[in-house]
Amino acid sequence: MIKKQEAVKVLVSRIYPEIGIELLRKEGFKLTTWQEDRPMTQPELIKAARENNALLCTMTENIDKHFLNECKHLDIISQFAVGFDNIDISEATRLGIPVGFTPDVLSEATADVAFGLMIATSRKMFHLHKTISRGEWSYFRPTANLGIDLKDKTLGIFGLGRIGIEMAKRCKGAYNMKIIYCNRTPNKKAEELFDARLVNFNDLLKQSDVISVHCTLTDQTKGLFDRTAFDRMKPTAIFINTARGPVHNEQALTEALRNGSIWGAGLDVTNPEPMHPGNPLLSMENVSVLPHIGSATVETRNKMSRLAAENIIGFYKNMRVPNIVNPETLTNK
Repeated sequence: MIKKQEAVKVLVSRIYPEIGIELLRKEGFKLTTWQEDRPMTQPELIKAARENNALLCTMTENIDKHFLNECKHLDIISQFAVGFDNIDISEATRLGIPVGFTPDVLSEATADVAFGLMIATSRKMFHLHKTISRGEWSYFRPTANLGIDLKDKTLGIFGLGRIGIEMAKRCKGAYNMKIIYCNRTPNKKAEELFDARLVNFNDLLKQSDVISVHCTLTDQTKGLFDRTAFDRMKPTAIFINTARGPVHNEQALTEALRNGSIWGAGLDVTNPEPMHPGNPLLSMENVSVLPHIGSATVETRNKMSRLAAENIIGFYKNMRVPNIVNPETLTNK
């Protein structure tokens, strides 16, 4: 039975862009907003969620089996993110809790970051910026600080979905890069647009000058880029990950860069997050690291906030969640 929105309490786990919060207020929902400049611990999240009917959360909240069974009363969880690997979807489904998310809004913003990391790494931009602040910019040396060209090179995309399409578009247009990809299924759109070629994982490693990771985090992809994978890559190759940190083994990546198995790396995601400031990757010449800012534009975050709110509004208005992970949970409500 649908509750009257005036009686619905929504826990808002962070300070999200106001556009979505205002939508909820206008619809009459009562909001409990976490105001501290830190994430809630899971016990704090559970305690607060028990006093609410719905939860608006993000991917760094641990919505595991324990949380879900402590808060099985929740009508809906709406995630401010395109990914949902922080949520035990099977358990949420078993308990009949619909899970909303915010797809299709951050593809271009995340592809921009991947593209930028590729360029920055190829020219050692992060490292060279730091040398200026250390007073090490002196005289011109013709053989110093050399990067590598990207034009006509081969881009290998692991996980060619919406973000991968945008990355391919940028690399093809700017550098006429050849596009190969590794996917569970062929991407006909990419093949038509960019003459992209489907290859197996081993060929992706061997043939790519740049590998850009855009897959979801699953049991199959966790730790996939390990020592063996890096050893199979070209010594001139660049590894880019803007998907999830656990897809690559960070110690193996560090060793591969140290011993020259690969040339460089650009990361918007690490494992763990946040990265420790003493991590050796941060002091390497051919490494560029960002603090998980793939979706961090005003426009993109506003869209995410709006979609997350619309999932909650749609559920209580007509039992329809515009962007839902587990639609089967709506059939018996």
